[in-house]
Amino acid sequence: MVTAIASIDVDPHSAAEAATLPLDTRFELGAEITPIQNAFLDKNGFLLFGGVTTQEELDAIDAEVHSIQERWLSERRKKVYGIPLFAGKDPEGRPFIQRFAFTSTFSEVIHAFIRDERFEPVRRLIGEDARVGDEEKDGVVFNRNLNVPESGYKRLGWHTDGLRSLFYGRMPGPMLNVGLHFDRIAREDGGLRLIPGSHKQGFWDMAFGKPYFVDHRVDPWELAIETEPGDLTIHDGRLWHRVEKSRHQGWKSLRRTMYVPYICDGYSPKSPDSPTPLYHQLGRGLRWAKQRSPF
Repeated sequence: MVTAIASIDVDPHSAAEAATLPLDTRFELGAEITPIQNAFLDKNGFLLFGGVTTQEELDAIDAEVHSIQERWLSERRKKVYGIPLFAGKDPEGRPFIQRFAFTSTFSEVIHAFIRDERFEPVRRLIGEDARVGDEEKDGVVFNRNLNVPESGYKRLGWHTDGLRSLFYGRMPGPMLNVGLHFDRIAREDGGLRLIPGSHKQGFWDMAFGKPYFVDHRVDPWELAIETEPGDLTIHDGRLWHRVEKSRHQGWKSLRRTMYVPYICDGYSPKSPDSPTPLYHQLGRGLRWAKQRSPF
């Protein structure tokens, strides 16, 4: 979920120190985002915080997602508040929802969890007046990537989130994705790939640097973000990023992530009869096109 923020202020001393840190640095989420963490985010466009949640909390959220799936399947839902569901089949051939929107509006457990005090430094990084957008944009999104023949969400091609801003009638500015990771994901397990520093590219490179969503080719500058259960990542939506397909098959390929929207602009909730946003309509066409992609 992409959240617009103000520009990050970085002092020269912190910038110099952050420049010496390896790209795979795992930070600790404390009472505030430190100057070094701010500088690392400004330079590279992402942060990885280790061990932010417990396994018990992850299991509780996963159980809620299973309950939501059963409800939505029984209701034969295709959309939630206008946002299309991504659905496929699991390894046993059963219906399997792979991208859930607005999950916190269907679960008190998730609604309470994302407001836990430990996430306050992240909220304040977005803005002092930032709120959780339970009913705005796509709400709290839960993704389940799975590599099986009938999966509807094995991977996601190269893209930036800057074009989404254009659909909302504004030029792309600083924006952040805040994601919670549920699985141990090494390079061979697929997962998030990004090109560090590419959030500082010009508009032309952002718009035309790669074929959006249909290009899955390895970039020589890409970084694989390896995570442990309970890790939290923040990455600038203007980065070129993608989700690589797992080399494994079946349940071993499962990768679960939850993205929380923090919003600073005017309150704009969705409703059950909201229309599907244009960028999601375009996305459906691009997902069709990727099946025929030469990349």
